[in-house]
Amino acid sequence: MRRRILGGTGMSVTELALGTMMFGSWGNTDEAETARVVRLALDAGINLVDTADIYGEGESERIVGRAIRGRRDDLVLCSKFHSPMGSDANHQGNSRRWIVRAVEGSLRRLGTDHLDLYQVHRIDPDTDIDETLSALSDLVRSGKVLAIGTSNFPADQIVEAQWTAERRGHVRFRSEQPQYSLLARGVETHVLPAAQRHGMGVLAWGPLGAGWLSGKDIRPGVGRAVLEARRFDLSVPENAAKVRAVAALKKVAADTGISLTHLALAFVRTHPAVTAVIIGPRTPGQLTDLLAGADVVLDDGVLDRLDTIVPPGTDLNRADSHYVPRVLSDPSLRRRPTHGREAR
Repeated sequence: MRRRILGGTGMSVTELALGTMMFGSWGNTDEAETARVVRLALDAGINLVDTADIYGEGESERIVGRAIRGRRDDLVLCSKFHSPMGSDANHQGNSRRWIVRAVEGSLRRLGTDHLDLYQVHRIDPDTDIDETLSALSDLVRSGKVLAIGTSNFPADQIVEAQWTAERRGHVRFRSEQPQYSLLARGVETHVLPAAQRHGMGVLAWGPLGAGWLSGKDIRPGVGRAVLEARRFDLSVPENAAKVRAVAALKKVAADTGISLTHLALAFVRTHPAVTAVIIGPRTPGQLTDLLAGADVVLDDGVLDRLDTIVPPGTDLNRADSHYVPRVLSDPSLRRRPTHGREAR
């Protein structure tokens, strides 16, 4: 399997990475089967494994830790922090207070003394990026973390973090992990170019569009469609547009002689900013199918056809975005105060 260097770190990673969000209560609860997925991935040559503390509230990390026992030194191990790990308001976010606790929890669950890549899962408007970078830099200098990255960061926050690191003498973010698929191409506009400008590696997640590009029909009211109805309800116009796009993409796949899943993976791998594509199989069978498309390359003719179906920079459904600026979700930030005197 081909490899690329991750964001100038010198770490060599495979073009396919194993994502483990679906291990445990969020997906497959059969630990023996998920452990087999890990071993099959490593045996196939995949050397990057990505998880997060929030996946099953630590369950995914524990499963991964047990599955990689005896093979830890052969892989690049990544985890993430930010999301709530309990009801306490201080057990979440990007503060120094939480970071120093979160990393210890991840190391314990994974059964390792260091993480190769530690990623900020989301931005935190309540914490200065200088505070976050300072704490993460200390982890790098202590050896508990070898490199740091971001996930789901908008382009302006990527740039601000790079500038802050330079001005303050902090360790800088070496990677970004955005959602990227044939149905969610918004990151092509600003996020991927920003990562390229700053020499950051890109670990693209969601290449199958949360199942839309798996080749199977979406069934509202089943699985993730229950938890994220806005992304799957076929009565929503944006999702109706997805149905039409998927039908057209299936035609391209058939004309090209490959499966829709392989078309989807190859498309994401084609972008020059992308270092690795994170796949998230729940079962050994799903992994086997995805691995079979590891070497598929799309020519310019096929890529041009894909651009006519979903134009570059387009997200067919804005609900797929995992970042909504607070200024859009909190009306008070867009309106002048209604009480008190305004400044003269």
